[in-house]
Amino acid sequence: MVLLKSPDGGWGWVIVLVSFFTQFFCYGSPLAVGVLYLEWLDTFGEGKGKTAWVGSLASGVGLLASPICSACVSSFGARPVTIFSGFIVAGGLVLSSFAPNIYFLVFSYGIVVGLGCGLLYTATVTITCQYFDKRRGLALGLVSTGSSVGLFIYAALQRELIELYGVDGCLLIVGALSLNILPCGSLMRPLKLSALPLPEKSGVEKVSDQYLIFQKKELVEENISILEKGYNEEKCVNNMSCHDCKQESILNKNGLISSTYTKETGIYKQKVVEQTYFCKQLAKKKWQLYLNYWEETLILFKNKVFLSLFIAILLFDIGGFPPSLLMEDVARSSNISEEEYVMPLISILGIMTAIGKLVLGVLADFKWINTLYLYVITLIMSGVALFAVPFAKTYIVFAILSGILGFLTGNWSIFPYVTTKIVGIEKLAHAYGILMFFAGLGNSLGPPVVGWFYDWTQTYDIAFCFSGLCVLLGGLLLLVAALPCWENCNDQNIKPSPNTYSYTVASSA
Repeated sequence: MVLLKSPDGGWGWVIVLVSFFTQFFCYGSPLAVGVLYLEWLDTFGEGKGKTAWVGSLASGVGLLASPICSACVSSFGARPVTIFSGFIVAGGLVLSSFAPNIYFLVFSYGIVVGLGCGLLYTATVTITCQYFDKRRGLALGLVSTGSSVGLFIYAALQRELIELYGVDGCLLIVGALSLNILPCGSLMRPLKLSALPLPEKSGVEKVSDQYLIFQKKELVEENISILEKGYNEEKCVNNMSCHDCKQESILNKNGLISSTYTKETGIYKQKVVEQTYFCKQLAKKKWQLYLNYWEETLILFKNKVFLSLFIAILLFDIGGFPPSLLMEDVARSSNISEEEYVMPLISILGIMTAIGKLVLGVLADFKWINTLYLYVITLIMSGVALFAVPFAKTYIVFAILSGILGFLTGNWSIFPYVTTKIVGIEKLAHAYGILMFFAGLGNSLGPPVVGWFYDWTQTYDIAFCFSGLCVLLGGLLLLVAALPCWENCNDQNIKPSPNTYSYTVASSA
């Protein structure tokens, strides 16, 4: 049984709509956590580095747990996982309103809410891909803007709720709003199954089926034997007065013991041999899969461009993620009063990220634009913008820099295209999983590292210079590795076998 062909429309547009709102409700608060960050600093009086763990984990845990999230969606489906995760996100936000200290928040907001967001992201992307094939890029682009729109709206919403009800009341209301994920999940109708001939099974699977058939046959024979013995015993009990029945029962028992002993011994030996062979073949198959996985991983890292992309995405998330969490505090540290605010800086980041995703996604569809070089340009420009943050002293400059950084952060929309260009569609799932895990690691480490720099120096100047250096270094490293001159070297030195792939970066037309 397999899924029907993707309809590329119809109920698929309902899936896009509910997936958009699912990401809106689940990612709105975690991405706009910079507003809450300021309140937590004042409430608990902890250092900026320690407090930053809450927001960084909320964004990073979902990526770190991406293999678990994918396994859950594959096993249970998008609809049950979405409904269950809606309860997780709501529960985590409500628990956070009762947090007595920062350590409780790390668990309730950072881990619980972060894990729920990771499950919801995987569920929405998976079911959208199932419903769309030809228009998959458009559908995923629309869905992904839900988180950016959520960031834009939740930044202002949480600020107003804090002024009216305090941070605890804000979290309670936001947790109640996240329950809207439940009706969204209920509308994620899975595609129907179609009956198609099953593929031919491998040798190990055939052995497994033969063993199961043999085992079932043995169980049936044992059950028949038990029923026959029970019937004979019942017959003897009903005719206890009959001396002949007793003698016959004794003779039958002696005959059965002698005749079935040899038969059962042979069956037992055969069963042990079959089970031993099956276990050996199964263990051999699992070990071979394990070896193949690590062999493919090593092949990926032998590719200079992929290795550079791996380092670039790790450095980009360490240096590029902190502005979305810390920009409000940076402005406050520069003595920018709230009266000067026309719009929260995090809201500017959010709306410009949504615009960046759409614009960069459209540019990536042009054949004359090399998506890898486009991604490198966004990294280098992000690094330069981060270097400029310490020189900002007015709200206007902070707003401009927030808009630039938000737009360039929209390069997430072209990251799958870049990965596909480097490793090929055959290796995309494997490579993307590795990259997303380390992207989550960067998300988790970036804000605390920047916060520790502030705790050490009492200024954000060195912290954002460090962030800019990380992003700029990653962009330049990827640019050098993607230069066409490496293509010729790879063609001369590497002769791929039929079972491997050569990963080269095509220059733009």
